[in-house]
Amino acid sequence: MSTESSKPSNHLIHENSPYLLQHAHNPVDWYPWSEESLQKAKDEDKPIIVSIGYSACHWCHVMERESFEDEEVAKLMNQHFINIKLDREERPDVDQIYMEAVQAMGLQGGWPLNVFLTPDQKPFYGGTYFPKENWLQILNNVALAYEKQRDQVVEAANKFAEGLQTSETLRYDIGASQSELYPASVQRELREVFSEFSERFDSEKGGLNKAPKFPMPSQWLFLLRYHFLTEDENALNHALLTLDRMAEGGIYDQIGGGFARYSVDAEWFAPHFEKMLYDNGQLLSLYAEAFSITHSDLYRQVLTDTVTFVKRELTSPEGGFYSALDADSEGEEGKYYVWSYNELEQVLGDTTNILTDYFSATPQGNWENENNILHLNMSEGEFTRKYELSLPDFSEIVSKAKQDLLEHRSQREQPELDNKIIAGWNGLMLRGLVDAYTALGDEPILKLAQQNAEFLQSNLIQIEGEFASISHTQVKGEQQIAGFLDDYAFVADGLIALYQVTFEEKWLHLANQLIQYTLEHFYDQKEKFFFYTPASSELIARKKELFDNVIPASNSAMARNLHKLGVLLEKADYTELAKGMLSRMLPLVKQYPTDTTNWAVLATEMSLPMAEVAIVGADYWEMASELIQHYHPNKVVLGTKDQSDLPLLRERHTEDNQTTLYVCYDKTCQLPVHAVSEALEQLQRNLP
Repeated sequence: MSTESSKPSNHLIHENSPYLLQHAHNPVDWYPWSEESLQKAKDEDKPIIVSIGYSACHWCHVMERESFEDEEVAKLMNQHFINIKLDREERPDVDQIYMEAVQAMGLQGGWPLNVFLTPDQKPFYGGTYFPKENWLQILNNVALAYEKQRDQVVEAANKFAEGLQTSETLRYDIGASQSELYPASVQRELREVFSEFSERFDSEKGGLNKAPKFPMPSQWLFLLRYHFLTEDENALNHALLTLDRMAEGGIYDQIGGGFARYSVDAEWFAPHFEKMLYDNGQLLSLYAEAFSITHSDLYRQVLTDTVTFVKRELTSPEGGFYSALDADSEGEEGKYYVWSYNELEQVLGDTTNILTDYFSATPQGNWENENNILHLNMSEGEFTRKYELSLPDFSEIVSKAKQDLLEHRSQREQPELDNKIIAGWNGLMLRGLVDAYTALGDEPILKLAQQNAEFLQSNLIQIEGEFASISHTQVKGEQQIAGFLDDYAFVADGLIALYQVTFEEKWLHLANQLIQYTLEHFYDQKEKFFFYTPASSELIARKKELFDNVIPASNSAMARNLHKLGVLLEKADYTELAKGMLSRMLPLVKQYPTDTTNWAVLATEMSLPMAEVAIVGADYWEMASELIQHYHPNKVVLGTKDQSDLPLLRERHTEDNQTTLYVCYDKTCQLPVHAVSEALEQLQRNLP
């Protein structure tokens, strides 16, 4: 029996991406996306198949097993096509273009994404997962059409390319001139947005009333911020219902912490078992903010266990964060995470009955093949009342059971790790860790965040005078791809947050250098938004990412950065850019409320004056640590022991030799105070 390494290899064998290496021994003659492969298509006058996926994608693995490892399929692909395999996480710019193309063909997008291109990269047909027989038929049909009906193929490709090259601002009728953002009118428009959004709520299970269910963190963050702005209890209640149900569901790993990518049903019960760094980073931020409002024990547990999971399973020795864990192990989706009742009995012993009831497991199984997905149908408090147990005693039983089950599970064959370190996703996790620290005050969480920032600065960021550029990925210590807009946006956001808990000014300056680079290389002076790729992009279209998805749009993230840095650094030009971007997007926020919630978060932030809290004196760090644990999301915090060149600290000094807090709004300050409680009163007085 031949081993993988003894099989013949294709052109992917020298790549670093774990996903591409998974296909390096396929009989399909795969190439990476490169000048060589694109030129080969032109030289041989062959159409291109670009097949796009990612390492944790279950159906990508299925299609590989069924088709790409099959000799008959490989012979047909190799004879008629130039075959390019692409990791969407490594080249999101390419994925973005061809995903849009498939959707323009009237097809549902998703991965694996398989698109047929002319030699000049123009798409003319595509789809997602195809069973082997369907794929064979499509290959034959496309090869025949390209040979016999070339003119029609080229005509279709030109039309799709023309659509892809149409500016987003033209497509969505976004005006070039900005309108004034009057707080009262913005708040009125946000009420309309919330009203439209709320019609889609699932009032029983949380989230939106559809399946599958994705966490969509920015949607629920908007509800928390809308409640802060308006005190609308419906917004808060639905956000908390959603967070409760996710934390109790099978989408959350009840044993090891961390969230799966989505739930295939409407109950948050059965996950697609892959775990992604970007989800967990954003969900740390979301649960941290909700904890600051509620002080919920459930949210505290989610935060603690998710940070522990990230540290245990997704952290490199140098402090970078890996991308993902696969859904499959031993060729079976979810096998690592599910339990037979016999296994549970073996591990839990005398506590089996009570704990299987708590985790909703049955002898028959609650999922496929008599397996159980562990999930909760009631809180610890409700459960202890049912069984007339003391809460501390039961919490101790649950904690020990989780440790024992985790230890037992760790002996199984583990899901594959995608060890790419992606800058933008690291930025999301950096921000998540800072927010978790802000909520809980646990020093090890802050240490993990600082370690990651140091890693990013040393390994992925290059400083050139007033600018800082960033690499998109690092794999095995190598950086090969220039950063995209979301890399800059999310890393800058993480650094801005880190400054406000450490008060190390280097992080704020580094964030500003990243922003300066994007203004120089990504900003479109004509349309007043940012391109996703720098000016040197070689693709058939240069796109702008405007709509929020599971990950917020890079433009909405950049606008929020500009708003915050505009305040922190007193840069009026940044503030004006953010205002302009938001004012042009507001009509779309009203039109597409579920797809623009990070823009809506920015609207809540810009419809109130942002509080500026400056702390000066020997105890500045202790006072800041106390202050930030109180919920007030629309503020920035600066601190120094004695002096600083930051504009909001430059004129500040201690009063009566005591550490002094200054609370200001838009260059107008309250009286200096010496106690956090007094500063909090000043903040409270200025709420709407």
